Amino acid sequence: MSGYTLAFKPAIGLYGQHDPSAVLFEDGRLVYGIEEERLTRRKHAVDTFPERAIQSCLDYRDLALSEVDRVLLPYDPSLRSKLIPHYVRDMLRVDGAVRTLTSAESLVKTQVKSRFFPTREVESRLAALGDSVPPVETRSHHACHAASAFHPSGFERSLVLTVDAKGEYDSTVVWCGDAEGLERVRTYTHPNSLGLFFAIVTEYLGYRMFNGEGKVMGLAPYGNENPSIERTLRSLIDTGVDYDVTELTRRWGTGHGVRRLEAAFDRDRTETSGEFSQWEKDLAYTAQKLLEETVLGIVEEHTETVGSDNLSLAGGVALNCKLNKRLRESDAVEDVFVQPVAHDAGLAVGAGLLERSPAEVPRLETVYYGPEYDADEIRDLLKRNKIPYSEPEDTERVVAERLADGDLVGWFDGRLELGPRALGNRSILADPRTVESRDRVNRFVKHREEWRPFAPSMLEAAADEYLVDGEAAPFMISAFDVDPARRDEIQAVLHPADDTTRPQTVDQRQNPRYHRLISKFADITGVPVLLNTSFNDHAEPIVTTPTEALKDFFGMGLDVLALEGLVVEKSTIGTERPAVPVRTT
Repeated sequence: MSGYTLAFKPAIGLYGQHDPSAVLFEDGRLVYGIEEERLTRRKHAVDTFPERAIQSCLDYRDLALSEVDRVLLPYDPSLRSKLIPHYVRDMLRVDGAVRTLTSAESLVKTQVKSRFFPTREVESRLAALGDSVPPVETRSHHACHAASAFHPSGFERSLVLTVDAKGEYDSTVVWCGDAEGLERVRTYTHPNSLGLFFAIVTEYLGYRMFNGEGKVMGLAPYGNENPSIERTLRSLIDTGVDYDVTELTRRWGTGHGVRRLEAAFDRDRTETSGEFSQWEKDLAYTAQKLLEETVLGIVEEHTETVGSDNLSLAGGVALNCKLNKRLRESDAVEDVFVQPVAHDAGLAVGAGLLERSPAEVPRLETVYYGPEYDADEIRDLLKRNKIPYSEPEDTERVVAERLADGDLVGWFDGRLELGPRALGNRSILADPRTVESRDRVNRFVKHREEWRPFAPSMLEAAADEYLVDGEAAPFMISAFDVDPARRDEIQAVLHPADDTTRPQTVDQRQNPRYHRLISKFADITGVPVLLNTSFNDHAEPIVTTPTEALKDFFGMGLDVLALEGLVVEKSTIGTERPAVPVRTT
């Protein structure tokens, strides 16, 4: 009989606020995982217990909760006590007498709960899902991030860096990973938080913490060197290996930091996001520059400390693909592995790996761990809803031809991806060859700011042809320069400001059908690349089910929808004759 471990990240109480998820391990092997947002349909599922994700894990193996051997949580609330001195100093420095008393009362209650009843709320929630609750164990937040990065990296020894807003008491941690596991080398404690620093700039520019940081990263290349902005930011923070951003981050959240920026720049925060002045673009550029400078300083210092030029990365800040490019290109670094579910949704993965020997954990090659739907289910759904469809002999060829003709395609196939990137199973696809293609997807499909770039999926074998220092990059989590001779071929997937791209490389073993599709497109056009963006409308999570795919298909400017080999076209809705050849039996 198999042994099952359920690991999940709540977003309630002592366990953070965002990106809850659940994963299932069978005999120590990750077999299933899903983020709660994909099931609630609320982006980041803020302040949510991952009840649906937990049930989805159990359903995958037809388990009752009582059949799970143990439950792992990627937070250790008892470690929060290390922040008591900071909280006390902060209350005395900032709050008035009445507020200080109220804050102190709240702090005492939280600390008692963290120390003596750390899992009570979770156990209570679990009790509603089953007749008995398995033993519940806690793990350190940053240790889980570190294990999620190092254990499946394939490295025998590595510098491991975990960077986010806050764990229990830590915000950035340097680790040494080797055959024995993980050892802390240096800890930067909250509130000295690079994640919170970048979140404050994000909020100042009109976006939202934990949601808009990637947009600020994408805005940064449109900016320029601005000595005045840089001088002001450097007067507030210190960068490099001994960084200090606490002048902005001393209070949790972004309010204090945004007010400090408003005072320092003598400019109110941006109230409407999406359209930016050159000054705002320059601020994004400068914030990105200082973030890169700081993380690079930490890495260059500690590759020597740990005796390895391999680098493993996790934590929300590791989703910054421009930063990852800078680290990959450093002379101090030989090889980099960035955990593709680097944000808090990936913590559950690390919790399940933490106690395993790193040598026993296979290198992570895909993130296809969610639910899948077979063609029979989808066929029945289409028939029930009287939606015309076809079953081409060669779906990949048919879809490739439509893409080459300029059509926009929803592509729904196989298991749902775990993590923030659509990697060919829940994707919107387009011809990568023209700027007009990019603009059509932004305007009519994604309904988002038109300055935002798109990423490509390309055959792994073509990486050397299109990318400078090209290499396998299956997770779309690091930027690359594009060979100048190839830029005209893939204009839709270049960042307009710097001609970089954030690729997913695809090989046949990782995703056979998607590989065939790109290969067919290459046969037709000579370009082994597709524009690939996540299958969702603006501000919603990636689609999970065929029903959600159909809803978005009819609500967005898509022309074709491919669902497990079945093809739906808007041009055939209301007619009886399919527009593509139908398989005969």
